[in-house]
Amino acid sequence: MFEVPERFNAGTLVDRNLEAGRGAKVAIRCAGEELTYAQLHERVCAAGSALRQRGVGREDRVLMILDDSPTFVATFLGAMRIGAVPAPVSFLDTTENFHHYARDSYAKVVIVEDALVERVPDAIARSDFEASFVAGETDPVDTHRDDMAFWLFSGGSTGFPKGVVHLHHDIPYTCETFAREILRIAEEDVTLSSTKLYHAYGLGNNLTFPYWVGATTVLRPGRPDPRGLLETAELHRPSLFFSVPTLYGAMVNLPDAGGHDLSSVRMCVSAAEPLAPEVLRRWQSTFGLDIVDGIGSTEMLHIYCSNRPGDVRPGSSGRPVPGYELHLLDEHRQPVAKGEVGNLYVKGDSALAYYWHQHEKTKRAVHGDLFFTGDRYRETDDGYFVYEGRADDMIKVGGLWASPIEIENVLVEHPRVLEAAAIGVDADYTTRVKAFVVCRGDAGDDTLAADLQEWCKSRLRRYEYPHFIAFVEELPKTPTGKIQRYKLREPV
Repeated sequence: MFEVPERFNAGTLVDRNLEAGRGAKVAIRCAGEELTYAQLHERVCAAGSALRQRGVGREDRVLMILDDSPTFVATFLGAMRIGAVPAPVSFLDTTENFHHYARDSYAKVVIVEDALVERVPDAIARSDFEASFVAGETDPVDTHRDDMAFWLFSGGSTGFPKGVVHLHHDIPYTCETFAREILRIAEEDVTLSSTKLYHAYGLGNNLTFPYWVGATTVLRPGRPDPRGLLETAELHRPSLFFSVPTLYGAMVNLPDAGGHDLSSVRMCVSAAEPLAPEVLRRWQSTFGLDIVDGIGSTEMLHIYCSNRPGDVRPGSSGRPVPGYELHLLDEHRQPVAKGEVGNLYVKGDSALAYYWHQHEKTKRAVHGDLFFTGDRYRETDDGYFVYEGRADDMIKVGGLWASPIEIENVLVEHPRVLEAAAIGVDADYTTRVKAFVVCRGDAGDDTLAADLQEWCKSRLRRYEYPHFIAFVEELPKTPTGKIQRYKLREPV
């Protein structure tokens, strides 16, 4: 394991590549523009200097409401370089949340996409910020590896998103665990991620991992769409392709999916939601490529449990990533037997320091060196972890627990089902399973509903089949593709 020096500044990622003689190598391709590592270093320094000119200093927060671009990268690294704390958020978020982020973080500066300026008081437009860049070296501030480095935000089913505080040493820890041990990322790689840089998964995929080793990253502004992602992959020929189950399903369901050339890709990676075995099967059949599925979180910064290339167990999140320990505990925080479902706790040195302004939630989530994920898992006899759902998504039917994931996976295997989500509902003074189904082709009807119920009865435990089925045009999801089951429980 890489030993992070006591004095370490995560804003110096690009410097590593200059020291290694990679200044002339392409670091970023984005919207027809290419930046070498030397040019990117200049922009990082210029962004740090521009922030200083606006009075930003050590541990001042810099709220970033930016799409993926070289400016995002320069601002994120430039802020850390001067000892400030970048806090990126989704540029697709609500105005109400933008105001919360600025207010809660005490942001000294807010930098936004030009189109968002009017929605955020006192914000600086991206184009105005870029115009203030002045070439010149900006020496990195002497920071401790345990200093506050950056924030990410973690949403929830209620209330505003929580500020997740990460330290400078967290970035190299993920680079030397998942990136090194599972991706085996190297200088020759080209990365492409559908998940944006403001998200922990995207930040590793398309910023910290490639710059740690001197690889090239392809940034794609705008909303991720299935056809656009495949076309971008054909054009820029990535070797590492990162996406989420929803988009993998949407890409492989395109009528001409098989006509797209993904021959450059050596590894596909999935996270954010469990990958349905049927989506994996279709992807393998269409492109001849495995998808390496894993689980991570904003709080742990990246993936801590994963399948491996050549060792993909459909329906599982794989095995612990070297550098992390996984523990399944019951409600009294005692270990459960193998094969039994328990609450997942993770140990690893990329864990959050705490939730900002959320002392009680921090105490409920952080237990010594263990982080409570809120996920329910079981471990197979040979050490693979199988996701059973969020603790608050599990469905108790007649005193027995049902996993929404198992129900959804079985529904998606039906040839008429594109996507599905399962929740528990009150019916006749007890809990029953209700499934929301997005159809492939024609809209669903009572005949299809009855067929789906029989399909599930023959493949699931009897009490798990959906007593009620609603056909919908789409499922509510987060910007990263996670199904928001709690929204399906809300009265219409």
